[in-house]
Amino acid sequence: MMHIIGEHGRHDTRSQDAIRVAIVYHSGYGHTARQAEAVAEGVRQVAVSNPLLLSVDEAQRRWDDLHAAHAIIFGAPTYMGAASASFKAFQEATSTVMMTGGYLWKDKIAAGFTNSGARSGDKLSTLLQMVLFAAQHGMHWVSLDLPPANNSTSGSEEDLNRLGFWIGAAAQSNTDEGPDKAPPEADLATARHLGARVARVTRDFVRGRHLAGS
Repeated sequence: MMHIIGEHGRHDTRSQDAIRVAIVYHSGYGHTARQAEAVAEGVRQVAVSNPLLLSVDEAQRRWDDLHAAHAIIFGAPTYMGAASASFKAFQEATSTVMMTGGYLWKDKIAAGFTNSGARSGDKLSTLLQMVLFAAQHGMHWVSLDLPPANNSTSGSEEDLNRLGFWIGAAAQSNTDEGPDKAPPEADLATARHLGARVARVTRDFVRGRHLAGS
């Protein structure tokens, strides 16, 4: 059975009926880790849904836990217009698992998030890489489902999805601020929204499969 990080940070074991959402991420300086934690908080907001936070290094030692998850949310910083090398190494490591074990993640729910120093920073490139990665594993991608914000005189830097991304959650962290201050709360709230959305979609998907007897 999968070990879950509970609301108070303790590891516990939950019912097999719980929706299990793994969050696999790399963080070079701690900013993307804060974003990953916010995604996990969003998952916890949905009834019978439990997150499992794994760095890319931990994930490569816990393939069974990823196989047991109903959904996997991927996260990486955007460096030089692409996902970080450490996240890419995790992606490439899955190819061996996929070839030896078949499509282990087939029909799981997938989503993604990324962070960079610039407001755009070519983060879309990283999210598209994640979409393709999920497709290679036969997964179903879940979008952010938030309209672009802060794009009019009535907009605000406090708005969810203030950076205006569609296919995943994006965050911007000032390069001269540590993870204690960046990314800002609006971006963390956007990450929580993604986590909650994925948990709800996954819950409905799993219940539908049970009803269909598949």
